[in-house]
Amino acid sequence: MTQTTFAEAFVPLKLANRSLLYKAIAVLIGTALLAVSSWISVPMIPVPVTMQTFAVTMVGALYGWRLGGITVIAWLLQSFVGLPVLADGTPGQIAFAGPTAGYLFSFPVVAVFVGFLAERGLTRNPFAAFGVMLLGNALCLVLGGSWLANMIGLEKAWIFGVAPFIIGGVLKSALAAATIEMFRRSGIRLS
Repeated sequence: MTQTTFAEAFVPLKLANRSLLYKAIAVLIGTALLAVSSWISVPMIPVPVTMQTFAVTMVGALYGWRLGGITVIAWLLQSFVGLPVLADGTPGQIAFAGPTAGYLFSFPVVAVFVGFLAERGLTRNPFAAFGVMLLGNALCLVLGGSWLANMIGLEKAWIFGVAPFIIGGVLKSALAAATIEMFRRSGIRLS
């Protein structure tokens, strides 16, 4: 078995060698995708169910670890300055101090993690891509649940902030893997 090099990795958008303007446009498109994914929301207390983790893992896988992380940070900064880009349009100052803060802070870490694995060829087939996306969702739940546990206790954090999201994480991971497979089969490469 040979080790996959960066050149062989499946990062469909191959943005690493693009111009700064091209990357800036990609970041704007990525932040728009992240905002829309936030607005697809099922209200729950204390943490709503959204499509954010789907979008975060996709941005990481499609953009690679560097630009994926930058894109997610740019989206969070948009929220912090008051743009309504998070679930329910919650401003960042409130969201970054409340029960969802741990999940928000985990998003750049998740994008970087998934992008790093994608750049090493670990999303080259649907099963591996599913595993990577599942690990990204699990990382988000661990980090977000840890923050929430500090606020409301471990048992309540598990009951309200982790357990209800496990099935959704599995489904979003499957959807993300299928989306990557769609890119692969269609031959979409913007390089």
